[in-house]
Amino acid sequence: MKKLPTPSEIRSLFANSNPEEVWAKSSEIVRCISPAYDFSPVRTVFDAVMGMFHGEYPGYCPIKTPYHDLPHTLDVFLCAVRLAHGVHLSGLPLTDSEISLIMIAVLMHDIGYAQRHGEDSGTGAQYTRDHVSRGVEFMRRYLAEQHFPASWRTCLEPMMLSTDHMGEFPKIRFPDERVRLLGQIVATADLVGQMSDRTYLEKLLLLYLEFREAHLGNYQGMLDLLRKSKSFYELTRQKKLDGELEGLYTKLTFHFNDWFGVERNYYLESLEKNMDYLSQATQLDEEGCFSMLKRGGIVDKAQVLALPDEPD
Repeated sequence: MKKLPTPSEIRSLFANSNPEEVWAKSSEIVRCISPAYDFSPVRTVFDAVMGMFHGEYPGYCPIKTPYHDLPHTLDVFLCAVRLAHGVHLSGLPLTDSEISLIMIAVLMHDIGYAQRHGEDSGTGAQYTRDHVSRGVEFMRRYLAEQHFPASWRTCLEPMMLSTDHMGEFPKIRFPDERVRLLGQIVATADLVGQMSDRTYLEKLLLLYLEFREAHLGNYQGMLDLLRKSKSFYELTRQKKLDGELEGLYTKLTFHFNDWFGVERNYYLESLEKNMDYLSQATQLDEEGCFSMLKRGGIVDKAQVLALPDEPD
């Protein structure tokens, strides 16, 4: 009988700031799906994306967006691998190629925030509306340079478009139903992976800064975005997660049952705790609300970043 996870182990599910630790966790899970899986193509992409975040990729600046940062991509990446494992165990077995496509799509889903040399102004958040199409453009060029299968580019484009939550999933043209399933996995992981983060509520203040830079959303301030985030979640849960994405997040239970021997969905539990806490915090005024958001020193960071620039 498997040992139940400790509270520390449960918290560590959502602590994904170290790329090599995330890679090791993901690799262990993928080997459970396919013991002979060849990691080399995905590892090549992984290293390229890490280089992009750190400013080590030729022709590009470091990615500077405050919300869509490296931990965000790592959160979504590991969630996608866990979800893929759950889908596989649920009776929808995935091939090695499909596993690779899922991981590559997630790694590149926000790469469109990266700024080329000469695009140095701002944080990259000004590309919010078209960051997915920018990412697709980078993906197609990169995969051609690496001589990856041309069929992968055909699949990856709609899969990456699945993460454009301002778009409409039913209108995406998938080559077949299998790729549509892969797109659902990627889109589900993008939503659930970020919203279950233990610092998600604090990070919403950083998301406000991105929206402000992109002139998106017409929010009256950070508190206004926080207060509207609960209704955003309820709409997302109904229309996206349970609707267009067909409740695929429930497959995470298969992963945790296999991993820990418990029929629980720790992602959903964490997400719902975040939303319950958000409801409590947003009943207060701004000072009271922010005093309840204590993790990671993120509130202080966001408030400093929100200050107007000093005049020259």
